Amino acid sequence: MGNEYNVLDIAKYVIYYCTKKGYLITNLKLQKILYFIQAIFLVNTGSPCFKEEIEAWDFGPVVPEVYHEYKFFGNSNIFLEDEDIPYINKEDKKLMKSMIDECSDYSAAELVSLTHKQAPWKKAYKKYYNNVISKESIREYFED
Repeated sequence: MGNEYNVLDIAKYVIYYCTKKGYLITNLKLQKILYFIQAIFLVNTGSPCFKEEIEAWDFGPVVPEVYHEYKFFGNSNIFLEDEDIPYINKEDKKLMKSMIDECSDYSAAELVSLTHKQAPWKKAYKKYYNNVISKESIREYFED
């Protein structure tokens, strides 16, 4: 553990894994899963999974780079054009899979609602501003 990945690689892995397991994955749901993956890494490894920032948008936490990469899917299920999956070490994959599996039980709307009740998003959110949700606030919230 302790590897820091590019968020687009993590997003690609999440989409690949969801497709393999038969889970629906929209851009909105992907954003929430990335937020929870970042949280589980910060708490369990002491390090972020990815370096890119998460912002507090109207519909919850969003990683802008990933949002823009997949926005043409709208609210449809995302699929990968190629199956060239980036390398992620086994332990890190295990952490990610556990979070993806847990999130798969919820709709995107339910995940939005859940994140809106949590302090990291609530503290950072200000309409029209897309403020950064600090890694520190995520770690502190999920450690408790």
